[in-house]
Amino acid sequence: MKRRRYSPEQKVTIIREYLEKSISVPDICEKYVIHPNQFYRWKKELFEGAVDIFSRKHSKRLTKDKVSRLEERLKDRNEVIAELLQENIKLKNESGEI
Repeated sequence: MKRRRYSPEQKVTIIREYLEKSISVPDICEKYVIHPNQFYRWKKELFEGAVDIFSRKHSKRLTKDKVSRLEERLKDRNEVIAELLQENIKLKNESGEI
């Protein structure tokens, strides 16, 4: 039997159908040809991930981390630009263009 791969969207659709329509696990698994253990694993992953979604601390920390990384990249970029400008001025002075 060929192993089927489900996209994250398909997994959510299957679990949503189970929750909203109150379909039994055996019926939903039969309909989508999945093993019940697999279904329960998807459901567990969904609810474990939901905590992060609803956690305000997580989203603020993520934003602060992202800002810090972007500031560091900007600082590095500015240093490279300054070095290139200095090198450009030096080369122009040596060639007598200035």
